[in-house]
Amino acid sequence: MQARILHILLCICIGLSFNIHAQIDKNPLPSTPDSLLKKGVIQKDTLSFGSDDIIKLKPVTVKDSVKTDTVNKAALTDIVKKEAAGYQRMSRVENKMYLYDKAKIVYGDIELTAGIIILNNNNDNVFAAGIKDSTGYTQRPVFKQGSNVVEPDSIFFNYKTKKALIYNSRTKDGELNIIAEASKRVNDSVYYMRNAKFTTSEDVDNPEYYFLARKIKFVPDKKVVTGLVNMYIADVPTPLGLPYGFFPLADKQSSGFIIPSFADNRNRGFGLQNGGYYFAINDYVDLKVLGDIYSNGSYGLRFDSNYALRYKFGGRVSLRFEKLFIEERGFPNFSEQQIFNFRWNHNQDQKANPSSRFSASVNVGSSQFFRQSINQVNTGNFLNNSFNSSISYSKTFEGEPGMNLNISATHSQNTNTEQINMTLPTLQFSINRVYPFEPEFRAKKGAIENINLQYNLRGENRIQTTDSLFFKPQMFEDMNAGLQHSIPVTTNFKVFDHFSVSTSVNYQETWVFKTFDPFFDEETQTIQRDTINGFDSYRTYNASASVGTTVYGMFKFGDNKKIKAIRHVMRPNVSYSINPGFDEFFEQINIPGVGTAPDRVREVSRFDGTLFGSPNPNFSSSMSFGLTNDFEAKVRKKDTTLTGDEAYKKVKLLSNLGFNTSYNFAADSLKLSPISVRGNIPLFEEKVNININGALDVYALDSNNRRINTLNINNGGSLFRLTRANVSFGYRLSDKDFTKGEDDDDEEEEENLDDETFLNGGRPDDLFGSGDPLNNRLNPKDKKDEPKTDDNEFYNYKPPWSLNLQYAMTYNNSARQNEISSHSIMFSGDIELSPRWSIGASSGFDLVDPGFTFTQLRFNRDLKSWQFSFNWRPIGDNTSWFFFIGIKSGIFRDIKYDKNREPDRTLN
Repeated sequence: MQARILHILLCICIGLSFNIHAQIDKNPLPSTPDSLLKKGVIQKDTLSFGSDDIIKLKPVTVKDSVKTDTVNKAALTDIVKKEAAGYQRMSRVENKMYLYDKAKIVYGDIELTAGIIILNNNNDNVFAAGIKDSTGYTQRPVFKQGSNVVEPDSIFFNYKTKKALIYNSRTKDGELNIIAEASKRVNDSVYYMRNAKFTTSEDVDNPEYYFLARKIKFVPDKKVVTGLVNMYIADVPTPLGLPYGFFPLADKQSSGFIIPSFADNRNRGFGLQNGGYYFAINDYVDLKVLGDIYSNGSYGLRFDSNYALRYKFGGRVSLRFEKLFIEERGFPNFSEQQIFNFRWNHNQDQKANPSSRFSASVNVGSSQFFRQSINQVNTGNFLNNSFNSSISYSKTFEGEPGMNLNISATHSQNTNTEQINMTLPTLQFSINRVYPFEPEFRAKKGAIENINLQYNLRGENRIQTTDSLFFKPQMFEDMNAGLQHSIPVTTNFKVFDHFSVSTSVNYQETWVFKTFDPFFDEETQTIQRDTINGFDSYRTYNASASVGTTVYGMFKFGDNKKIKAIRHVMRPNVSYSINPGFDEFFEQINIPGVGTAPDRVREVSRFDGTLFGSPNPNFSSSMSFGLTNDFEAKVRKKDTTLTGDEAYKKVKLLSNLGFNTSYNFAADSLKLSPISVRGNIPLFEEKVNININGALDVYALDSNNRRINTLNINNGGSLFRLTRANVSFGYRLSDKDFTKGEDDDDEEEEENLDDETFLNGGRPDDLFGSGDPLNNRLNPKDKKDEPKTDDNEFYNYKPPWSLNLQYAMTYNNSARQNEISSHSIMFSGDIELSPRWSIGASSGFDLVDPGFTFTQLRFNRDLKSWQFSFNWRPIGDNTSWFFFIGIKSGIFRDIKYDKNREPDRTLN
């Protein structure tokens, strides 16, 4: 990268757009005119070159019978435009042109401005420099070619041979600033630089750090060779450097070694981390191979590959394998473990094929990977307790009727229980709705014309296994496969203009490829099953109807009142469904009683335990009731100058307050189901939303805490019995909430699946700690404007800050527990103590089992070109700390120092 930057710098400085050859003699360039030196216009440079270093340009003239001009016409391929604010003077004796004060020359795409410019027509040389006055050295030369800019102290340039000598050139390419004391171009193939500084500091005159190369030889498109290079911090030399350097040049990405970092772990000893090799395979695929090794034998391998085909698809694959040891072999506490993690993210360009799409998001691995991995100790991953994956292909078939096909494979893994559920694959096929009675030339009306039917097919091959059997032959022994067909026939219409009615009839057929023959085992006194392989099926059907409407109510208080009116919106809904009982698929098994206990009869089906389960043997005829309420108010604004409707604003008082229950006419007892309640209370201009939900039961409990067919009010209780309840809310507060006249931009950002999110996860609100890598200097959240550095910065500074709060409480009383099962407060916050100092914290408190939850403290210092961070987890089972200081720029990302104390590990 550094070599490529050198190439760009030198090409800019000498104007490679001129393609003219010249005869060369080894004589010095013309010196600065003595008359200008005496006047103090130009300071004589103390830098000198030997006679063997500076090139004399021999002029070439056009031979003609009449000599009209000494300028070589072949050397100029475009019009030369010149201007100066002071004066323009042509010396016939010297055959030179002098431009003074804001001098400017434009030749093609090259523009040169300076305090003074001298064009020597005798040898085709151009000299440019600044002007020394009472304010110092001003109007330094500025050389522009296209978007590239070089700002030296002075320039000697021959526009015919393209040879140049540049003093104290300054240029910027990307993040890198380059200052060269002297630069010289010998020919098209060789360039020299002396005392060149490289830095990413914005303050070029006083950089926090820089790399100083004493001598550089540069061959375009081939190589860069340097002498001694070492690092300076605050102009103090450091031993960090190289005695010489050789850098091959390439315009494209190139393969190369990745320098590892030193690691010290009390469980594994000393080691090296993140060292390896980068393979630039081609323009479409790359591969990064990294490894870790520790003195006790632990090691890890990581393979990361990116691939992309423009306008087609792109993605990333990551495979990580680690073999971990604790203690040394032969010690009593020695243990070992192998863990792995595989991730694949694939996205297809929407324009590649509008009718079909393939996508993948895969995250599979060992259940203990996040907790035990060497390089996955960041908070966001440590708290993850599940892996989820999905690979899908979808195809839309155009036509009438349209058809849709979707084939997918899913994976869900609980890292706490180590249970894995997979579908390999899931097939879904559907035919779009068909309206057989739809009129051709007008919109559908009435129940008959709105009749429609649809066909849906769903097939699955489901696997349930554990982490220890993952991808072993045993995991395929209990595969469960089946197909389910459904044909819904529906219609909808209006009644009395205000009531919406919908009806439906659904036919469903289920196919399975194995069933179970149940029997009672006399020895174990349990019901056992024999597996019967082969095709079997059953068919079911049901019908339903629903009616709903919307009712508006208005409570007016007067135009001059603070609250003008309150609006109440009700959405009642009543539905009825009937489900026949399919008891023909069931048989009765007699279970002998123990002792004096009577025999019991249990109904079982051969479809119990199949993919879609057995049909319902009980007849059901039920009616459901639902009511949703919204309350809004028109409240006068604080601005008393407004009139009419502009003087009022809408405020939500209560949103989505709903009640739902059902009554089963066919049930022998307990016909009324518990009433579910939900709602949302917005506060503080909807910055706080209190979510509530619960359940009310009208039936009482017996002495064994089981529901009985007796109303709770008849059993000495209240009308309703609260069986469960949950209250939760979140609130975000920041300094912007107390600043008038500024827009509030605290809205949540959309999820961005960048590389770090793909690899590390975590929550965007940092409630569970920061999910970003602890040594990430290129985090998008840290890309802020450069802090102001004016004299009043620290006197008028108002520290930006933010605070996130989350509260949740769950009450359980389904069996007379009368207890709060969970009750917690979680918070995270950040504050900038100064424009470059920020601290943050994430924690929580458990009110049921008093104590702090997972806690993280964060300290960050912006050192301009450098970044300092310290993260500390002081309490709990995951106590650890991490220290990092390094250069922000990705160009010098290997210039860093980090140290950490990892949490104690216990391998299972």
